[in-house]
Amino acid sequence: GQLQGFNIDLARAICAEIEAQCTIQPRRWELLLPALDINEGDAVIASHRIDGDLRRRFEVSQPVYRVPARFAGHKDGAIRSADAQALQGRSIAVVGGSRHEAYLNALFPAVRIERFASAEGALEAMRRRRVDLAFGDAIAIAFWLNGSESLDCCTFIGGAYADSRFFGEGAGIVMRKGNIPLRQAIDDALTRMSRDGRFARLYLKHFPVPFY
Repeated sequence: GQLQGFNIDLARAICAEIEAQCTIQPRRWELLLPALDINEGDAVIASHRIDGDLRRRFEVSQPVYRVPARFAGHKDGAIRSADAQALQGRSIAVVGGSRHEAYLNALFPAVRIERFASAEGALEAMRRRRVDLAFGDAIAIAFWLNGSESLDCCTFIGGAYADSRFFGEGAGIVMRKGNIPLRQAIDDALTRMSRDGRFARLYLKHFPVPFY
């Protein structure tokens, strides 16, 4: 009967760090930011992606985490490196029309792109060896790798790609415009938690296969 999850645990840790008595309220996604506008909440922690429009309308914390892209492939596969030269001619599953496809077109022009309607479809095609690798949102892939649908077949191949031109600044905590003291307090708390290892421990609790 208790709320659980990465954002919930992080919110509680921040509240303890800034010595604030916090009440965590679940809201439907579309009602989260309007709750700030009508003073029904002080901050929203729901992995909102940081962009120019969000910054214009609200105060936004430093990125809680960035959302990189990564390749995934079979654990017993021949591909061990994900640089452009090693992937020449390889087939890569990706969501068609996505920023991940745009990234491949820009930086991996020699791969063969196989387009799918969903990330699940791309990952399933990779699992069934219809393509060599899948490429996409590292968080979604990490959940898939940890879940039952992967059948423990696969792993990340190569490192993370976090080019902000394609994948944005990351996800942040959102507050009412002008509430600079709260934003600074939350930023300071995140910095301290990162430096002493608390954030890393919290992250690994919820993402045992790290997406970085």
